[in-house]
Amino acid sequence: MRVVSLLPSATETLCLIGGDSLLVGRSHECDFPRSIIDRPALTGQLIDPDVPPAPADIDRQVSGALSSGAPLYSLDTQRLQDLRPDVVLTQDLCEVCSIDLETVRRVAHQLDPSPEVVSLNPESFEGVLDDVMTIGRAVGLESQAQEALVRLRERFFSAADYATVLADQPKVVFLEWVDPPFIGGHWTPQLIERAGARHPLNETVAMENAGAGSGAQMAHRLAGKSIRVPPESIAAIEPDAVIVCPCGIRLDEIRSHLTHIEGEDWWRGLPAVRNGRVALVDGNEMFNRPGPRLVDAYEWLVGWLNDRPRLIPEGFPWARYEF
Repeated sequence: MRVVSLLPSATETLCLIGGDSLLVGRSHECDFPRSIIDRPALTGQLIDPDVPPAPADIDRQVSGALSSGAPLYSLDTQRLQDLRPDVVLTQDLCEVCSIDLETVRRVAHQLDPSPEVVSLNPESFEGVLDDVMTIGRAVGLESQAQEALVRLRERFFSAADYATVLADQPKVVFLEWVDPPFIGGHWTPQLIERAGARHPLNETVAMENAGAGSGAQMAHRLAGKSIRVPPESIAAIEPDAVIVCPCGIRLDEIRSHLTHIEGEDWWRGLPAVRNGRVALVDGNEMFNRPGPRLVDAYEWLVGWLNDRPRLIPEGFPWARYEF
C-alpha cells in the first residue's frame, strides 16, 4: 500500500494508527509527526511571499484569490504520478486550508492505475473521530484504527469529567483570525461548550429531533463554519475569556498579529483582556486541524477554563497573553 496525504490532519491520523511506513508523499503543510518530513512535498502555496505578514493583508489576498477563482495551492502532478499511490487522502471542507478536491480528482483520474481518492470533510468532533476509521479502512489498518479510536475517546471522556457545567457559564470568544476577526466554527464551539463554557457568537444548535441536546447528548449539537464578525459584536458580549488561535499561525508569530488590534478601544475594553484571561494557542498545530490532536486541545480547554492545570498535556503550545 502506497499512500499520499495532502492534508495535515490525515497525515497525523495515518501515523497514529501505525501507517507512517505507508506514506510516500505529503503536502507542504504536513509537519507532524516530525518523522515524516523526509517524504516529498507535492503541494506549494501560491500566496505572494513578499506580502507583508499583516493579518489584514493576508486576508485580502486570500479573499481576492477566492473571488476570482484563482488557486491558492499548486500540485506537483509529475511527482504524484512518479510515486504511484494506491490511496490519496485529501479534503473538500475548507478551500483556504489545502488544495481543492476537484484538482486532486482530475489529476488522479489521469494516472494509470488511478488511485482511490479519499476526501475527509468532518464538520463536527464526532466526524473527526469517524475519519480515524475511514482512513483505517482505506489503507488496510482497520483494527489499528479501532484501537486508536478507543484511546482517543477514553481521553476525551476522562477530561470531560472535570468540566464544570454551571448555570452561569463563562463566555468565550475563539478568534480563528484577528484582523478582520473570524470566530471559530464546526468542532470548536462543540469543544468549548463541552468544556463547560459558552461560545455566544457561533453557538451550537441541537440536531433535529435531538431535544435540547444536553448532558450526554451534547454530541447532537452542531455549529456552522467559522464566521467573520465586527469588533463591536465581540465587545458587546463582554467575553470572560478569549482564545487567540489564528489558522495556520505558529505560537511565536501570534503576538505580532495582535499588534494590529491591541491598540483598538474594543480590544482594550474586553473584560477578558482587562482580567488577564486571554490565551494564545498555536493555530498551526491545534484546534484548526481536524485530527487526533483535537483531543489534546480539548484537554487543554478543560484544564484552562476550569482551573485544572494538571489536565493540560505536557508541551501543549500555548501562552498567556501579557497586555
